[in-house]
Amino acid sequence: MPSLNFNPDKEIPDLTGKSIFITGGTNGLGAQSAIHLAKHNASHIYISGRNAQSAEKIIAQIRETGSKTKVKFIQCDLASLSSVKEAAEQFASQTPQLDILMCNAGIMAKPPSLTPDGYEIQFGTNHLGHALLIKKLLPLLEKTSNTGGDARIVILTSEGMFLHPKGGIIFDDLKTVQDFWVGGPWRRYGQSKLANMLYARELSRQYPGIISVSVHPGVVATELVGNSKFMDRALIQVTNFGKLLKPEEGAFNQVWAVTTPREKLENGMYYEPVGKLAWKKLDKTARDDGLAKRLWEWTEEALKGY
Repeated sequence: MPSLNFNPDKEIPDLTGKSIFITGGTNGLGAQSAIHLAKHNASHIYISGRNAQSAEKIIAQIRETGSKTKVKFIQCDLASLSSVKEAAEQFASQTPQLDILMCNAGIMAKPPSLTPDGYEIQFGTNHLGHALLIKKLLPLLEKTSNTGGDARIVILTSEGMFLHPKGGIIFDDLKTVQDFWVGGPWRRYGQSKLANMLYARELSRQYPGIISVSVHPGVVATELVGNSKFMDRALIQVTNFGKLLKPEEGAFNQVWAVTTPREKLENGMYYEPVGKLAWKKLDKTARDDGLAKRLWEWTEEALKGY
């Protein structure tokens, strides 16, 4: 069980004037992050997702707390690059400012499938969809950074990244379902979460004026777990001794990362709950700067035209 020595009500600073975008903000960790942050006077919080009704429930819940933060919903399906492009352009047309981009949404251990654009479903959703959103919103984040603001990108990864296939990312097969012989759903998930971590690190090199880090939330009782197959749920329970974090606790690490004083963050690094620099836990593949650079170049090529 990770240490949860963090009290968001007391430790999140005043966020007056901050504009925040959270993917997957309509449920689970994203929704809980929005609820935590809205208590501290952020100017605007934008939550993206596929379900407008779920968004309205979260917005109503935040209003009930008495928060004055303006919370808006932006429709976005991360599995579809055209949907991501439309969402990013809609957002950019609504606001001249972005301080925090929290790449929270994700899918886990899915059967073999492809995105509408023909990419392996978990890689296309967890990495490529977020990469396009980041690419489209970087001008706003750079504007914040260049005018003395504290621009941050926080990308959720997972300890599940250590389940990646040999070599880390099988670039030649990313436009197939990658039906591995053993542990396919989890190996594909590990590959996508490894990509999340590597991409945050390369972002910090490409855009050093913006803080970009990756975080593991812990193992949390969200819909990702609840909607998994029985054997997958059993495996998660057994390997974590039956101790799963509540969603409001699972959001601690990511809200810490977007609000802790800048000097407490090391750009490009990976953090575990709560606020623990976990570079030493990474395997050789996860530390491979050459792989991070190759992922960046592959991603740039894949997103040409968007």
